[in-house]
Amino acid sequence: MKKIKVAVVGTGFIGPAHIEALRRLPNVEVAALCEANIDLATEKAASLGIERAYIFDDLLKQEDIECIHVCTPNFLHYSQSKAALLAGKHVVCEKPLATKIEEAEELVKIATETGLVNAVHFNLRYYPLVRQMKTMREKGDLGEIYSILGSYLQDWLFYQTDYNWRLEPDKSGDSRAIADIGSHLLDVTEYITGLKITEVMADFSTVHKTRLKPLKAIETYSGKMLQASDYQEVPINTEDHANVLLRFDNGNKGSVTVSQVSAGRKNRLNIEISGSKANFEWCSEKPNEMWIGKRDGANQVLMKDPSLFYREATSLISFPGGHNEGFPDTSKQLFKEVYAAVTEGKQPENPTYPTFADGLRELIICERIIESHRKQAWVTV
Repeated sequence: MKKIKVAVVGTGFIGPAHIEALRRLPNVEVAALCEANIDLATEKAASLGIERAYIFDDLLKQEDIECIHVCTPNFLHYSQSKAALLAGKHVVCEKPLATKIEEAEELVKIATETGLVNAVHFNLRYYPLVRQMKTMREKGDLGEIYSILGSYLQDWLFYQTDYNWRLEPDKSGDSRAIADIGSHLLDVTEYITGLKITEVMADFSTVHKTRLKPLKAIETYSGKMLQASDYQEVPINTEDHANVLLRFDNGNKGSVTVSQVSAGRKNRLNIEISGSKANFEWCSEKPNEMWIGKRDGANQVLMKDPSLFYREATSLISFPGGHNEGFPDTSKQLFKEVYAAVTEGKQPENPTYPTFADGLRELIICERIIESHRKQAWVTV
């Protein structure tokens, strides 16, 4: 079997998650790692068991590298994805696709013109029960959608001493909680329901108006064991918490709440969709079950089990019922579909995976949400 040689750019929290998932695909080899300087790249490559290390410009010159995964801070996504496409490489980019709509539009244009495989890492679509809910909706089990209630809650920025590059607009963009985790929730909402968000009304709050920035580097989600003298106080201009009212193209409504300061909520995406036939609820902290609500009968809990799922959802299941699958499996399943396209050498006409166009869509929604908060008014998407 000829293996597709892949490079991963960035070694924070998500880069190694990509590497672990890619190594579970039999036709893929993680051949190279890229970082901002060669010393760091070499050190990280050795620790992750990857033979080759590069800075970005040198990586683009490697003819045997067919696909590049961009896992760097947000402000680098546009320039690195563009350079990779122009170098003839297929690209998988972390979200957001860019920090400006114009940049994302340009990436979609370049990707379309080149025909290269392009994907955005909206991996939460790839929980088996998310696709099962989508399929059940398509087959009429949900009925007409009446309302949608969603939340994505975390606590990793709960303390004033919690700090990360995502708090800095020049690196992450003008939004934080909405752009970082809200984009996943909004993507999953449209994906499951098949509806489009048409208008938004948003209200943000910044709980910690200042934070204590460490004077030494720390990694995302890592424990912080620093002294008072190791910090400097800096102002914070992005949201810790956001509430957004939504209007959909079927005329009905919904709302989402996003927070990175909810104590005890480690990584909890929850979505509840009320339809004319049933009510679906699913939570990412209990990813192997969904709740099905009924008015005139017993409520149900559907466990992840390929024998109980529609055929369209069983393709995302690797293990029998009772064998839990979770966050690391979502990336594997997404990449499995992406690399089927890479094997063919071009973007399919109707990709099953989220593309740069999907990344642009989420960026537009997030920008309208930011605009709504600033205006304190409804804004059309």
